[in-house]
Amino acid sequence: MSVRVGILGGSGYTGGELLRLLVAHPGAEVAWVSSRGRAGWPVTSVHPNLRSFTDLAFINPDDAEPCDVLFLCLPHGAAAGEIERYAALAHRVIDLSADFRLRDAAAYERTYGAAHPNPAWLDRFVYGLPEVSRKALRNARLASGVGCNATAVNLALLPLARAGLIERVVADLKVGSSEAGAEPSASGHHPERAGAVRTFAPTTHRHEAEIRQALGDAFALHFTATAVEMVRGVLATCHVFTTRELTDRDVWGLYRDAYENEPFVRIVKERRGLYRFPEPKIVAGTNFADVGFECQPGTNRVVALCAIDNLGKGAAGSAVQSMNLMCNLDETAALRTPGLHPV
Repeated sequence: MSVRVGILGGSGYTGGELLRLLVAHPGAEVAWVSSRGRAGWPVTSVHPNLRSFTDLAFINPDDAEPCDVLFLCLPHGAAAGEIERYAALAHRVIDLSADFRLRDAAAYERTYGAAHPNPAWLDRFVYGLPEVSRKALRNARLASGVGCNATAVNLALLPLARAGLIERVVADLKVGSSEAGAEPSASGHHPERAGAVRTFAPTTHRHEAEIRQALGDAFALHFTATAVEMVRGVLATCHVFTTRELTDRDVWGLYRDAYENEPFVRIVKERRGLYRFPEPKIVAGTNFADVGFECQPGTNRVVALCAIDNLGKGAAGSAVQSMNLMCNLDETAALRTPGLHPV
């Protein structure tokens, strides 16, 4: 039996990516997709890659009908104020915004500069990264989305953090332009973006709070984000200063133990070839996270890397993976798709 899915706010990039995954899902049927500004338009007028895959038209969000699973693809801050209404529309809700990612109201206020409008709901949501929250996601009713940059850092560091081996991390992220969303902006204007290597968050980023929540406070964290000429993708290069010297063999064991049963995490550390370490374009359009590492001999330094598609594993892919767990479906349904090469 298929679950009936509704997507509130489906005209943006994450909404489009959700649709791309869900129209091919063997256990789900997309009942409706909303867009206040494009109500009545064919979905394919905004997401032309879905031609012949769907004949849906956008509906006005005020006309949203009850469904089994509701995905919220709304701007930051929009879901929190009306979560009671949205939760009444569906038995299960997955919010892809940042509104319910942090469980602690004080951490939310520090991170976003304002008090949370519905703090009583924060601890009702399960953080929607299966590699961190799989057990809690099974049969959960409410799940948050994930921050794409936080996801890349979390998966790069998770095995070392769980082993208590991190003293300090400098996380350097290179990110693609689709992180900024579908609405035009000055920073995304082609003459300004083309050829750019623009550091926009030299010392802090709001996703740091997510990383702290997932990995704990046992180590110092320093974060830098730089926009590069790439549409999809995040590459996290994490300079990890460990509590003792580690060898590649030591780290292999930690990463293999952590990820050998994870369907969407691949350890990439090759001896030859162009792509010996994780590369965002290899995972573009997929739900895979490629992680890798290299130890610097004679030091306590490990460089840990993770490449993801920010719209895939960093957003819609993790959301669909979470839905699969919440609804007792095959966790990998609609997600076991290889990437393209060359791109």
